[in-house]
Amino acid sequence: MKICIIGQGYIGLPTAALFANSKCEVLGVDRNQPIVDALNQGNIHIEEPGIRKILKLAISKQKYRASISPEESDVFIITVPTPTTENNLSCDLNNVFSACESILPCLKENNIVIIESTIAPMSTDDFIKPIFEKDGWKIGKNLYLSHCPERVLPGKIMDELVNNDRIIGGVTPKCADKSSDIYKKFVKGDLIKTEAKTAELAKCMENTFRDVNIALANELAKICSKIEVNTLDVIEMANKHPRVNIHFPGPGVGGHCLAIDPYFIYSKAPSTAKLIKTARDINNSMPKFVVEKTEKILKKVESNNGSTSITIAILGVAYKGNTGDTRESPAIEIIKSFKNKGYDVKVHDPHVNNPGYLNFKEVIDGATICLVLADHDEFKNLNYDLLISKMKVPLIFDTKNIVKAEKNNVEVVNYGNIYDHI
Repeated sequence: MKICIIGQGYIGLPTAALFANSKCEVLGVDRNQPIVDALNQGNIHIEEPGIRKILKLAISKQKYRASISPEESDVFIITVPTPTTENNLSCDLNNVFSACESILPCLKENNIVIIESTIAPMSTDDFIKPIFEKDGWKIGKNLYLSHCPERVLPGKIMDELVNNDRIIGGVTPKCADKSSDIYKKFVKGDLIKTEAKTAELAKCMENTFRDVNIALANELAKICSKIEVNTLDVIEMANKHPRVNIHFPGPGVGGHCLAIDPYFIYSKAPSTAKLIKTARDINNSMPKFVVEKTEKILKKVESNNGSTSITIAILGVAYKGNTGDTRESPAIEIIKSFKNKGYDVKVHDPHVNNPGYLNFKEVIDGATICLVLADHDEFKNLNYDLLISKMKVPLIFDTKNIVKAEKNNVEVVNYGNIYDHI
């Protein structure tokens, strides 16, 4: 069986590797020629444990190759990104439309087309299905169309693609049956068949649920900062209740799911989806909150240590710990805001490949404050002797609640004690 996967990013590439490892002939399509060239040499452009070994093996067995153009296949899987539109925050389907149109010349009788990209409810029926029908195909008769959203965690994608349950949203029941048979090749979790529109909304709600719960924690952090209560103690105590599980606050929400998908629901019913929009607004406000609190901490530092030039060391740009994924990362907005305010900002992230970023020693050299914005393992056990010797002031503002002070002369500020430092 030949499978053509459009989009070779964080979902398309791992999916391609797993199908290739399941004795399928896989063509990975990406419009970025340098990415295509690198993949054909076995060079991976994303950081994800386990993928490199599987893909190199598939290439050696001639089960995987990359191309800039699709070819005739038995199955087409579309995994392209779906951002929000600028005007009304609805789902921008242009990448999906382009991918669907690119495979039209390659389609043949009884092909299966699967949309994995996260899309707004009703998108498959209202917008995607007509593309193929206009070309003469009869969905459920000679072409089988489904929406089968991914549901994985960066850093564990290879494991979760295999072991998580999978929603199979067919335009018709036969479409769901055909798509389910495809995923049986490597998925060990349950394959749950439903309608396309139900699958679309279920995926969006999964991420909206998480976004709303994170917003509750972030709003609590703001409240506690104002009334001088330890946020982290409150969460720990509340979570002693057997049916309570409050998340921890952070610098904001990133990634291509939580920061985007709730808007797809909101745009369908803006007058009704008030809680969803409020949660998005709260989480979007956190970078500004972090900047404001950092400035207040720095003012106290200046008053205690005399006027001094300020250098801010940023530890972590990825939105998710132990990954190099910076999509929609709140750290980017925080860095931009500090630079716009005229601060000297230095950045370090051991998981992100950026020539402008520094190593740990360089980033803390002469720094007034270290701002932890990602929960990488490397930041959980910092070299405190180095911090003391290199920094102007051995001060850390930990927005991820991962740093534990091991020396009394290294000051660690977090959402638990921030009111004592502003």
